[in-house]
Amino acid sequence: MKIICIGRNYSLHAKELGNEIPKEPIFFLKPDSALLLKNKTFFIPDFSNDVHHELELVIRINRLGKHIPAEFAPRYYSEVSLGIDFTARDLQQECKEKGLPWEKAKAFDGSAPLAEWRKLEALGGFENLEYKLLVNGKERQSGKPSEMLFHVNDLIAHVSKYMTLKIGDLIYTGTPAGVSRVVEGDQLEAFLNGEKLIDMRVK
Repeated sequence: MKIICIGRNYSLHAKELGNEIPKEPIFFLKPDSALLLKNKTFFIPDFSNDVHHELELVIRINRLGKHIPAEFAPRYYSEVSLGIDFTARDLQQECKEKGLPWEKAKAFDGSAPLAEWRKLEALGGFENLEYKLLVNGKERQSGKPSEMLFHVNDLIAHVSKYMTLKIGDLIYTGTPAGVSRVVEGDQLEAFLNGEKLIDMRVK
């Protein structure tokens, strides 16, 4: 199982970090040790002083595929969840300035909280999804698929050009604007179509 994360898939998020809007999807990987399940507490790593939350819509691949045309991509997922891509922004900035990969800023243990799965059909389909993140009761991020630069079907088509997608692979589809630093004591709550799927503490 691999965790495939999409970067800069919302124009306002790209702009808030001073990044160019990409012409094609940007993706990177996290290891399975990054997963944080069942609303367990997120512990800020001691190697960073600026860890940011990034709320993301997540899909799970349900069949083996490579070189998947976008029009056939809906056959490869039927469930959706919410996740958080915790990012050590200070380390990421150092890596970007040196032209180095981002993994130490993105792929550390516990950096990928993941909620329970929901059937897309029961939610009215992918296009009807809405999601938001509250930090200490205040809304910080919100989004919907229509705001994505690259639709999930196009993400599947793009990634599968370069690597085989296997059953159980996860795609974190990018974060909307509003990312910010988390500090000890923060309470993070994430909602999908009004249902709370994430309720976790930061220490």
